[in-house]
Amino acid sequence: MKLTILGGGGFRVPLVYGALLGDHAEGRVTEVTLHDLDPARLAAVARVLGEQADGIPDAPTVTVTTELDEALRGAAFVFSAIRVGGLEGRATDERIALGEGVLGQETVGAGGIAYGLRTVPVATEIARRIARLAPDAWVINFTNPAGLVTEAMSRHLGDRVMGICDTPVGLGRRVARVLGADPDRVWIDYVGLNHLGWLRALRIDGRDELPRLLADDTALDAFEEGRLFGGEWLRALGAIPNEYLHYYYFNREAVRAHQEAKQTRGAFLRDQQAVFYEAMRDPAAPPLATWDHTRAEREATYMAENREAAGAGERDTHDRESGGYEQVALALMRAIARDERATLILNVRNGATLGVLDTDAVIEVPCLVDANGARPVSVAPLPHHATGLVCAVKAVEREVMAAAESGSRTTAAKAFALHPLVDSVTVARRLVDGYAGGHPGLAYLNRK
Repeated sequence: MKLTILGGGGFRVPLVYGALLGDHAEGRVTEVTLHDLDPARLAAVARVLGEQADGIPDAPTVTVTTELDEALRGAAFVFSAIRVGGLEGRATDERIALGEGVLGQETVGAGGIAYGLRTVPVATEIARRIARLAPDAWVINFTNPAGLVTEAMSRHLGDRVMGICDTPVGLGRRVARVLGADPDRVWIDYVGLNHLGWLRALRIDGRDELPRLLADDTALDAFEEGRLFGGEWLRALGAIPNEYLHYYYFNREAVRAHQEAKQTRGAFLRDQQAVFYEAMRDPAAPPLATWDHTRAEREATYMAENREAAGAGERDTHDRESGGYEQVALALMRAIARDERATLILNVRNGATLGVLDTDAVIEVPCLVDANGARPVSVAPLPHHATGLVCAVKAVEREVMAAAESGSRTTAAKAFALHPLVDSVTVARRLVDGYAGGHPGLAYLNRK
């Protein structure tokens, strides 16, 4: 069975391949094709995968290509993890937004809109190519902004595309651990959009244990989201928000912390990964050790500005553990390929799940998965405080898709202006001018 990874020269690809190496059951992935536009990055990642496979006789074979059509033909699964504009593009997104006094994070606020405007046209063309060359393939999207990109691709692939994110998985595992439960044996009531969701209940043997956690400040202080938001605010919400909601609930503090940082997150990752890929040009460099050292530093510094703004301190060992997007991807492929029923939190089309959104809106909720794909589980209605944010951000996503299709600068400005974290139409227009002038990938925006 062939798995194609788009963005195959990306830094996190070894996580996916490592997960595949642990799967020895019948119906597993036997062939991995890495596609990327950068041959040097492909070569670097292929070296890491080669060392990972040492001593494993049934390791999936690895091929690399810069030709998209070649990569797609014959694929049973396509994993999309592209970054249009690279990390230099992300750093530019952040810098332009912060210069206007608004958030530049890659998936939230102005930075997320810029990234979406750059990515949606490319992801849409990829979806068309998949529909033509590999119509029976299942597509797993990890490209950010994951919910927006998944919805854009679903217009051409329907329910054969699903988005994944490790943040809800990581949150659920951290909460379960604090409550002394096995994360694999709890039911997580989670609902929202990608990077805009809330854990509303965690059931152990049918009983919701979240109220017990919310009443215990010591327990809340034992995991990252508890320290980020604080017990008083979590009790007011009656839920544990996805960590990205810190950008909404503590926006001024987050923007100030990002402005005062030595460099933005995108600039840090750009520089850090440049060192890794340059080191991999040396044939004597140990591939896996070089990659693992870089990954550890990356995980330790994740959301450092937000933790500083909240006074949450350094990430502890448990919080540095990956939420496991590679494990989610593997579980999703297993469930479909082997018809092994699983429950996973995914980004899928809404259907009738959330009444405040239309059927085609992509949401992030628990889903039942089998050979027929993923179906969202029925969930309780959103609380009013969440409804406002979800509807506002979904409206922004729709404007981003409309601007990407039409090339209208007016529509792009509307997307920025409607976002809850951009508080001025004037600023929105300046953002469009700044991004269109600063990114070759946004030159398609016209003056209409």
